[in-house]
Amino acid sequence: MRRKIVQIDQAKCNGCGLCINACHEGALKLIDGKAQLVTDAYCDGLGACLPKCPVDAIQIVEREAAAFDEAAVLAAQQAAAVPPPPPAPLPCGCPGTMARKLARATPATPAAACTPAAVPSSELRQWPCQIKLVPINAPWFQDAELLVAADCAAYAYANMHREFMAGKITIIGCPKLDSVDYAEKLGAILKTNSIRSLTVLRMEVPCCGGLADAARRAVLASGKHMPCRVVIIGTDGDIVTEA
Repeated sequence: MRRKIVQIDQAKCNGCGLCINACHEGALKLIDGKAQLVTDAYCDGLGACLPKCPVDAIQIVEREAAAFDEAAVLAAQQAAAVPPPPPAPLPCGCPGTMARKLARATPATPAAACTPAAVPSSELRQWPCQIKLVPINAPWFQDAELLVAADCAAYAYANMHREFMAGKITIIGCPKLDSVDYAEKLGAILKTNSIRSLTVLRMEVPCCGGLADAARRAVLASGKHMPCRVVIIGTDGDIVTEA
């Protein structure tokens, strides 16, 4: 049938993910750092996503498209509200996937006290740390302050461990290179555990906006309220902005 439906200009899209939050039907997703319409049947053509786009990359067009399927949208929303089961252990029993808490004997050294002669210590407090590998119900998530960081952040920002990781449980990922939607895994972690606060540390490159978008959607899906902040690191290693 011919009807009105959204169309996204991939050349203009900067991957901020704001349109995805605005689409309650779940018709839009970030794919390879760009927002895309994943199924015509989920788009009602009303354009709630249009005013959220900061670069005017979305418009309503009239074309041949599948009819809007409200029942399918409702079913998808209900399915997304159910946390996925924890991943099955790998048949190889790889020790790299075993969850364990890492004890730190001394508290973090303040940045001012770090001299060239001092040897900094790691502030990673658990293993594994990849979002794809962490168990949803790992005991160290309980009452934790959670840091969700882009893979590149630790290399770009020199004081990553002391300034951001100290006292937190740190999980990392790359929305451009990992072919998964982090929102489902993060949402399950937030629902299952009593997370005290959430910090997202992302890079300034557009594709990294998917990490912050996934965290925002995870918080909404969890139905919980917690202090949240997003810190953006520039490719030159400086903090660009914090909200």
